[in-house]
Amino acid sequence: MRIDYAELSLIGARDDNQDRVAAAVAEHAAMLVAVDGMGGHADGDRAAEITLKVLVEGFWHTPQPLFDPIGFLHLTLGRAHDAVVQLGTTLPIENRPRATCAVCIVQGQSAYWAHVGDSRVYHLRGATVAERTRDHSHVEFLLREGVITAEQVLKHPMRNFVESCVGGDPILPEMAITGRRELAPNDVLLVCTDGFWGNLTDDDIARSLANGGGALRDEVGRLAERAVLIGGAASDNTTVAALRWQGLQ
Repeated sequence: MRIDYAELSLIGARDDNQDRVAAAVAEHAAMLVAVDGMGGHADGDRAAEITLKVLVEGFWHTPQPLFDPIGFLHLTLGRAHDAVVQLGTTLPIENRPRATCAVCIVQGQSAYWAHVGDSRVYHLRGATVAERTRDHSHVEFLLREGVITAEQVLKHPMRNFVESCVGGDPILPEMAITGRRELAPNDVLLVCTDGFWGNLTDDDIARSLANGGGALRDEVGRLAERAVLIGGAASDNTTVAALRWQGLQ
């Protein structure tokens, strides 16, 4: 594969950074991961760290290209969930560590992705969003039903309430896992936490990464810094990993 990739995590206006991010790139496959430790719960940073560790180690210990990317996503996210649950077994369930997560695998001319909560995956083509994940949240439900607009999502009082997460309840959470998506040259795959997308529109993200004329790291960096600037004193940890697929060798 011929690719350009980047990862970035900014602290924003918070006292610490509970997000984690990784771009694991091998010869025949790559994996992007963004994890958001839920700050309203105990040890959100540890929940994010363990989730990332399980996913990345799982990737490196699996022969590439992955024989069954969808199965890998399901099983490895399940292992991450179990590991985070173990962090909080002595705590009341409402206080247990939790995280949201978005992960994308690229190999050959194909992409596969999954998410839990309101961390997102974007598939960008040209200056448009070809596809993006739908948050596990009440606000996303209201948007799908046409009750609120995309602009109203950004300021809705319940925008930070998620309905599925890694950790907390031992029962396996709802995981949205996509099937194979075929890629075209200069497509961008992007995973991010809500601190990134929450201050940007989908059009902002697509247009900013559209042309492929510069280094992806610079383009992503400018976009993340813009998200923090818009958030101002309320800006959250802002985390993103992206990959531009340029074709096969």
